[in-house]
Amino acid sequence: MEVKVINNTGGEAGILELDDTVWNLKMNQPVLHQVIVAQQANKRQGGHDTKNRSDVISSNRKLRAQKGGGRARLGDRSSPTQRGGAVAHGPHPKSYRIRIPVKMRRLALKIALSDQLRKGKIMFVDELTADSPSTSTLVKTLSAIGVDRKALVITNGDNSVLRLSAANLADISIQPADLINPLDIFGARKIVFTRGAAERVNEIWASKGRPMAAAGVGA
Repeated sequence: MEVKVINNTGGEAGILELDDTVWNLKMNQPVLHQVIVAQQANKRQGGHDTKNRSDVISSNRKLRAQKGGGRARLGDRSSPTQRGGAVAHGPHPKSYRIRIPVKMRRLALKIALSDQLRKGKIMFVDELTADSPSTSTLVKTLSAIGVDRKALVITNGDNSVLRLSAANLADISIQPADLINPLDIFGARKIVFTRGAAERVNEIWASKGRPMAAAGVGA
């Protein structure tokens, strides 16, 4: 598959060859959904906690007589019905982690890349470099290539200058090609790949030999 590459001013900068086993897979919604849900679950810390009756420091004395008062039966101060008492059926620390096989994670990433490319949400830039951090320069460059809203920029190699340049831009996220994942790719409104980043993705994720039969290669 061949895609057009532009330069920093929006002009044409040549053609880039992409591997079909990474960028041209058919949609497999169950796989993509399962992996994204697992990613979201694995982000949860699970540290929420509430006090049960044994955690509440209070007297065990029964607050009033069981019978004869004309009112409901009542236990001690740690009862969930009392102010400052325990929480009934409240949350406690737990792990939400969901294990996903490596092959499924890889397949989901390729499906997300392929789907976003088909939708026209991915663009390829020859390079995005700067000698020193400059937010204004990065904004001008992104505007010149047609990025004027929330975007994910994928780079290759050392991207520290770009990350510093985008530190004050809430809608721009800089990420190295080695760390892309299905959640970030599928959830992005616009994705900008540098030529080096796209070549790096081909190098890492391209299937050797036959394409993966589970996904199939789209037309």
